[in-house]
Amino acid sequence: MSTARFLPDRVETAAELAPRLGVSEDWIVSRTGVLRRHVSSESMARMGARAAEQALGDGPRPDLIINASGVPHQVLPDSSVFISKELGFSGLPSFSIHATCLSFPVAVHNAASLIQAGAYRRILVVSSELATRGRNFDEPESAALFGDGAGAAVLEPTPEGEPSAILGFEMATWPSGAELTEVRGGGTRQHPQDPTTVPWHNLFHMNGPAAYKMALRRAPGPLSRLFARCKVRPEEVQVVVPHQASGPGVAAATRFGFRAEAVVNRVSEEGNCVAASIPMALAYASEQGRLRRGDLVLLCGTGAGLSVLALLMRW
Repeated sequence: MSTARFLPDRVETAAELAPRLGVSEDWIVSRTGVLRRHVSSESMARMGARAAEQALGDGPRPDLIINASGVPHQVLPDSSVFISKELGFSGLPSFSIHATCLSFPVAVHNAASLIQAGAYRRILVVSSELATRGRNFDEPESAALFGDGAGAAVLEPTPEGEPSAILGFEMATWPSGAELTEVRGGGTRQHPQDPTTVPWHNLFHMNGPAAYKMALRRAPGPLSRLFARCKVRPEEVQVVVPHQASGPGVAAATRFGFRAEAVVNRVSEEGNCVAASIPMALAYASEQGRLRRGDLVLLCGTGAGLSVLALLMRW
Protein backbone atom coordinates (compact mmCIF):
# COMPACT_ATOMS: atom_id res chain seq x y z
CA MET A 1 0.00 0.00 0.00
CA SER A 2 1.38 3.40 -1.00
CA THR A 3 0.03 6.42 0.86
CA ALA A 4 0.03 10.20 0.52
CA ARG A 5 -1.59 13.25 2.09
CA PHE A 6 -2.37 16.83 1.14
CA LEU A 7 -2.69 19.83 3.43
CA PRO A 8 -3.83 23.29 2.26
CA ASP A 9 -1.31 26.11 2.66
CA ARG A 10 -3.47 28.31 4.87
CA VAL A 11 -3.10 27.62 8.59
CA GLU A 12 -5.66 28.86 11.12
CA THR A 13 -4.41 28.90 14.71
CA ALA A 14 -6.44 28.58 17.88
CA ALA A 15 -5.54 32.19 18.66
CA GLU A 16 -7.05 33.34 15.34
CA LEU A 17 -10.20 31.29 15.77
CA ALA A 18 -10.87 32.13 19.42
CA PRO A 19 -12.44 35.62 18.90
CA ARG A 20 -14.84 34.26 16.30
CA LEU A 21 -16.04 31.65 18.79
CA GLY A 22 -16.13 34.03 21.75
CA VAL A 23 -13.70 31.92 23.77
CA SER A 24 -10.02 32.06 24.66
CA GLU A 25 -7.13 30.27 22.95
CA ASP A 26 -6.52 28.33 26.15
CA TRP A 27 -10.17 27.23 26.18
CA ILE A 28 -9.87 25.79 22.66
CA VAL A 29 -6.62 23.97 23.36
CA SER A 30 -7.76 22.54 26.71
CA ARG A 31 -11.10 21.31 25.32
CA THR A 32 -10.05 20.04 21.89
CA GLY A 33 -6.27 19.72 21.87
CA VAL A 34 -6.17 21.52 18.49
CA LEU A 35 -3.48 24.19 18.22
CA ARG A 36 -3.93 24.79 14.51
CA ARG A 37 -5.73 23.47 11.48
CA HIS A 38 -5.50 23.95 7.70
CA VAL A 39 -8.26 25.72 5.76
CA SER A 40 -8.71 25.13 2.04
CA SER A 41 -9.87 27.40 -0.76
CA GLU A 42 -10.03 24.39 -3.11
CA SER A 43 -12.80 21.84 -3.55
CA MET A 44 -12.74 18.48 -1.82
CA ALA A 45 -12.32 16.89 -5.26
CA ARG A 46 -9.22 18.93 -6.03
CA MET A 47 -7.67 18.23 -2.63
CA GLY A 48 -8.41 14.53 -3.08
CA ALA A 49 -6.79 14.56 -6.51
CA ARG A 50 -3.66 16.21 -5.08
CA ALA A 51 -3.27 13.43 -2.52
CA ALA A 52 -4.11 10.78 -5.13
CA GLU A 53 -1.49 12.04 -7.58
CA GLN A 54 1.20 11.60 -4.91
CA ALA A 55 -0.02 8.12 -3.94
CA LEU A 56 -0.15 6.97 -7.57
CA GLY A 57 3.30 8.37 -8.34
CA ASP A 58 4.72 7.21 -11.66
CA GLY A 59 2.84 3.93 -11.57
CA PRO A 60 0.03 2.87 -13.90
CA ARG A 61 -3.42 4.32 -13.54
CA PRO A 62 -5.75 2.50 -11.14
CA ASP A 63 -8.53 0.26 -12.41
CA LEU A 64 -10.98 1.49 -9.71
CA ILE A 65 -11.42 4.65 -7.63
CA ILE A 66 -13.20 4.55 -4.28
CA ASN A 67 -14.09 7.87 -2.69
CA ALA A 68 -14.09 7.39 1.09
CA SER A 69 -15.10 10.84 2.32
CA GLY A 70 -17.66 11.80 4.92
CA VAL A 71 -18.97 14.94 3.20
CA PRO A 72 -19.73 14.90 -0.55
CA HIS A 73 -18.83 17.48 -3.17
CA GLN A 74 -22.54 17.57 -3.97
CA VAL A 75 -25.46 15.18 -3.54
CA LEU A 76 -25.41 13.91 -7.17
CA PRO A 77 -23.44 12.69 -9.00
CA ASP A 78 -21.18 10.76 -6.69
CA SER A 79 -18.07 12.59 -5.44
CA SER A 80 -15.75 9.96 -6.90
CA VAL A 81 -16.73 11.28 -10.33
CA PHE A 82 -15.30 14.71 -9.52
CA ILE A 83 -12.08 13.26 -8.10
CA SER A 84 -11.65 11.16 -11.25
CA LYS A 85 -12.29 14.26 -13.39
CA GLU A 86 -9.63 16.23 -11.50
CA LEU A 87 -7.20 13.38 -12.14
CA GLY A 88 -7.95 13.46 -15.87
CA PHE A 89 -9.36 9.94 -16.07
CA SER A 90 -12.18 8.82 -18.33
CA GLY A 91 -13.99 5.50 -18.47
CA LEU A 92 -12.62 4.41 -15.08
CA PRO A 93 -15.13 2.88 -12.64
CA SER A 94 -15.65 4.79 -9.43
CA PHE A 95 -18.01 4.93 -6.47
CA SER A 96 -18.18 6.08 -2.85
CA ILE A 97 -18.17 4.29 0.48
CA HIS A 98 -19.65 6.44 3.21
CA ALA A 99 -19.07 5.44 6.83
CA THR A 100 -18.59 8.97 8.22
CA CYS A 101 -15.21 9.31 9.96
CA LEU A 102 -14.48 5.61 9.41
CA SER A 103 -14.93 5.68 5.64
CA PHE A 104 -11.25 5.07 4.83
CA PRO A 105 -10.71 1.79 6.72
CA VAL A 106 -14.12 0.54 5.53
CA ALA A 107 -13.06 1.33 1.95
CA VAL A 108 -9.67 -0.37 2.46
CA HIS A 109 -11.41 -3.49 3.73
CA ASN A 110 -13.75 -3.52 0.73
CA ALA A 111 -10.92 -2.79 -1.72
CA ALA A 112 -8.86 -5.66 -0.32
CA SER A 113 -11.85 -7.97 -0.68
CA LEU A 114 -12.30 -6.94 -4.33
CA ILE A 115 -8.62 -7.56 -5.00
CA GLN A 116 -8.77 -10.93 -3.24
CA ALA A 117 -11.78 -11.85 -5.40
CA GLY A 118 -9.84 -10.97 -8.55
CA ALA A 119 -12.20 -8.17 -9.60
CA TYR A 120 -9.49 -5.46 -9.60
CA ARG A 121 -5.72 -5.28 -9.17
CA ARG A 122 -4.94 -1.61 -8.49
CA ILE A 123 -7.45 0.36 -6.42
CA LEU A 124 -7.15 4.02 -5.47
CA VAL A 125 -8.88 4.99 -2.20
CA VAL A 126 -9.28 8.73 -1.56
CA SER A 127 -10.58 10.59 1.51
CA SER A 128 -10.91 14.36 1.19
CA GLU A 129 -12.70 16.71 3.56
CA LEU A 130 -13.63 20.38 3.59
CA ALA A 131 -14.57 20.03 7.23
CA THR A 132 -14.23 23.74 8.04
CA ARG A 133 -17.06 24.51 5.60
CA GLY A 134 -19.64 22.93 7.91
CA ARG A 135 -18.53 24.42 11.22
CA ASN A 136 -21.28 25.74 13.49
CA PHE A 137 -19.79 28.78 15.22
CA ASP A 138 -22.61 28.73 17.75
CA GLU A 139 -21.09 25.46 19.03
CA PRO A 140 -17.52 26.49 19.93
CA GLU A 141 -16.28 23.08 21.03
CA SER A 142 -17.15 21.31 17.77
CA ALA A 143 -16.25 24.31 15.57
CA ALA A 144 -12.78 24.41 17.12
CA LEU A 145 -12.10 20.80 16.16
CA PHE A 146 -12.19 20.76 12.39
CA GLY A 147 -9.57 21.14 9.68
CA ASP A 148 -9.33 20.47 5.95
CA GLY A 149 -7.14 17.93 4.19
CA ALA A 150 -6.97 14.78 2.10
CA GLY A 151 -5.35 11.37 2.21
CA ALA A 152 -5.03 8.62 -0.39
CA ALA A 153 -3.78 5.07 -0.71
CA VAL A 154 -3.19 2.64 -3.56
CA LEU A 155 -3.89 -1.04 -2.89
CA GLU A 156 -2.52 -3.90 -4.98
CA PRO A 157 -2.09 -7.68 -4.52
CA THR A 158 0.68 -8.60 -2.11
CA PRO A 159 3.79 -9.77 -4.01
CA GLU A 160 4.76 -13.41 -3.64
CA GLY A 161 6.76 -14.00 -0.45
CA GLU A 162 5.79 -10.67 1.18
CA PRO A 163 4.02 -10.66 4.58
CA SER A 164 1.61 -7.78 3.90
CA ALA A 165 -2.02 -8.66 4.61
CA ILE A 166 -5.19 -7.54 6.32
CA LEU A 167 -5.38 -9.78 9.38
CA GLY A 168 -8.76 -8.79 10.74
CA PHE A 169 -11.62 -6.32 10.60
CA GLU A 170 -14.26 -5.58 13.22
CA MET A 171 -17.04 -2.99 13.14
CA ALA A 172 -20.15 -2.41 15.21
CA THR A 173 -22.82 0.32 15.10
CA TRP A 174 -25.23 1.49 17.78
CA PRO A 175 -28.03 3.67 16.28
CA SER A 176 -28.90 4.94 19.77
CA GLY A 177 -25.96 7.33 19.25
CA ALA A 178 -27.20 8.67 15.91
CA GLU A 179 -28.20 12.10 17.21
CA LEU A 180 -24.98 12.66 19.16
CA THR A 181 -23.04 13.58 16.00
CA GLU A 182 -24.95 14.73 12.94
CA VAL A 183 -25.66 17.06 10.04
CA ARG A 184 -29.42 16.96 9.54
CA GLY A 185 -29.60 18.82 6.24
CA GLY A 186 -28.63 17.79 2.73
CA GLY A 187 -31.02 14.85 2.47
CA THR A 188 -34.74 14.21 2.63
CA ARG A 189 -35.08 14.63 6.39
CA GLN A 190 -34.46 18.39 6.25
CA HIS A 191 -34.71 19.02 2.54
CA PRO A 192 -33.83 22.57 1.39
CA GLN A 193 -37.42 23.06 0.19
CA ASP A 194 -38.92 21.93 3.48
CA PRO A 195 -40.31 25.01 5.30
CA THR A 196 -39.05 23.62 8.62
CA THR A 197 -35.43 23.54 7.41
CA VAL A 198 -33.22 26.24 8.93
CA PRO A 199 -29.54 27.09 8.22
CA TRP A 200 -28.10 25.22 11.22
CA HIS A 201 -29.48 21.94 9.86
CA ASN A 202 -26.69 22.12 7.26
CA LEU A 203 -23.98 22.57 9.89
CA PHE A 204 -22.23 20.04 12.10
CA HIS A 205 -23.80 19.33 15.48
CA MET A 206 -22.24 17.27 18.24
CA ASN A 207 -22.89 16.42 21.87
CA GLY A 208 -19.19 15.94 22.56
CA PRO A 209 -19.26 14.69 26.16
CA ALA A 210 -22.02 12.16 25.45
CA ALA A 211 -20.32 10.90 22.26
CA TYR A 212 -16.99 10.54 24.08
CA LYS A 213 -18.53 8.58 26.96
CA MET A 214 -20.42 6.28 24.61
CA ALA A 215 -17.31 5.65 22.53
CA LEU A 216 -15.28 4.67 25.60
CA ARG A 217 -18.05 2.35 26.74
CA ARG A 218 -18.52 0.64 23.38
CA ALA A 219 -14.96 0.42 21.99
CA PRO A 220 -13.63 -2.46 24.15
CA GLY A 221 -16.00 -5.06 22.64
CA PRO A 222 -14.97 -4.80 18.95
CA LEU A 223 -11.30 -4.38 19.88
CA SER A 224 -11.34 -7.45 22.12
CA ARG A 225 -13.03 -9.55 19.45
CA LEU A 226 -10.52 -8.47 16.82
CA PHE A 227 -7.45 -9.24 18.92
CA ALA A 228 -8.84 -12.56 20.15
CA ARG A 229 -9.54 -13.68 16.57
CA CYS A 230 -6.12 -12.56 15.33
CA LYS A 231 -4.33 -13.95 18.40
CA VAL A 232 -2.54 -10.62 18.95
CA ARG A 233 -2.16 -8.55 22.10
CA PRO A 234 -2.67 -4.75 21.91
CA GLU A 235 0.84 -4.08 23.20
CA GLU A 236 2.27 -6.01 20.24
CA VAL A 237 0.94 -3.48 17.71
CA GLN A 238 3.82 -1.32 16.45
CA VAL A 239 1.72 1.51 14.95
CA VAL A 240 -1.79 2.58 15.99
CA VAL A 241 -3.53 5.05 13.66
CA PRO A 242 -6.72 6.29 15.34
CA HIS A 243 -9.30 8.65 13.93
CA GLN A 244 -8.06 12.09 15.01
CA ALA A 245 -11.36 12.99 16.69
CA SER A 246 -9.91 15.27 19.38
CA GLY A 247 -6.96 15.51 21.74
CA PRO A 248 -8.76 13.56 24.49
CA GLY A 249 -10.07 11.08 21.93
CA VAL A 250 -6.61 10.20 20.59
CA ALA A 251 -5.13 10.10 24.10
CA ALA A 252 -7.80 7.56 25.09
CA ALA A 253 -6.15 4.97 22.83
CA THR A 254 -3.76 4.04 25.63
CA ARG A 255 -6.73 2.95 27.75
CA PHE A 256 -7.10 -0.09 25.53
CA GLY A 257 -3.60 -1.45 26.10
CA PHE A 258 -1.69 0.23 23.27
CA ARG A 259 1.74 1.67 23.97
CA ALA A 260 1.68 5.49 23.97
CA GLU A 261 4.65 5.66 21.60
CA ALA A 262 2.80 3.48 19.08
CA VAL A 263 -0.10 5.95 18.68
CA VAL A 264 0.08 8.41 15.77
CA ASN A 265 -1.19 11.78 17.04
CA ARG A 266 -1.66 14.65 14.58
CA VAL A 267 -4.74 16.29 16.05
CA SER A 268 -2.90 19.28 17.56
CA GLU A 269 -1.42 20.21 14.16
CA GLU A 270 -4.27 19.31 11.80
CA GLY A 271 -7.44 19.06 13.84
CA ASN A 272 -10.22 16.62 13.05
CA CYS A 273 -10.30 16.09 9.26
CA VAL A 274 -13.26 13.69 9.45
CA ALA A 275 -12.71 10.67 7.14
CA ALA A 276 -9.40 12.06 5.88
CA SER A 277 -7.85 11.98 9.35
CA ILE A 278 -6.91 8.28 9.34
CA PRO A 279 -5.25 8.17 5.89
CA MET A 280 -3.51 11.49 6.57
CA ALA A 281 -2.10 10.16 9.84
CA LEU A 282 -1.12 6.90 8.12
CA ALA A 283 0.71 8.82 5.39
CA TYR A 284 2.45 10.94 8.03
CA ALA A 285 3.64 7.79 9.81
CA SER A 286 5.00 6.51 6.50
CA GLU A 287 6.81 9.80 5.84
CA GLN A 288 8.41 9.57 9.28
CA GLY A 289 9.68 6.04 8.62
CA ARG A 290 7.46 4.52 11.29
CA LEU A 291 5.95 1.87 8.99
CA ARG A 292 8.25 -1.07 8.36
CA ARG A 293 7.52 -4.18 6.33
CA GLY A 294 6.02 -6.82 8.61
CA ASP A 295 4.88 -4.39 11.33
CA LEU A 296 1.47 -4.79 12.92
CA VAL A 297 -0.56 -1.66 12.11
CA LEU A 298 -4.00 -0.87 13.47
CA LEU A 299 -6.50 1.57 11.96
CA CYS A 300 -9.22 2.33 14.48
CA GLY A 301 -11.73 4.85 15.73
CA THR A 302 -15.31 5.85 16.24
CA GLY A 303 -17.68 7.57 13.86
CA ALA A 304 -21.14 9.09 13.82
CA GLY A 305 -23.77 6.45 14.15
CA LEU A 306 -22.28 5.59 16.69
CA SER A 307 -19.84 3.17 15.09
CA VAL A 308 -16.62 1.59 16.36
CA LEU A 309 -14.09 0.07 13.96
CA ALA A 310 -10.73 -1.68 14.09
CA LEU A 311 -8.70 -2.98 11.15
CA LEU A 312 -5.48 -4.86 11.83
CA MET A 313 -2.93 -5.32 9.06
CA ARG A 314 0.57 -6.67 8.55
CA TRP A 315 2.34 -3.80 6.77
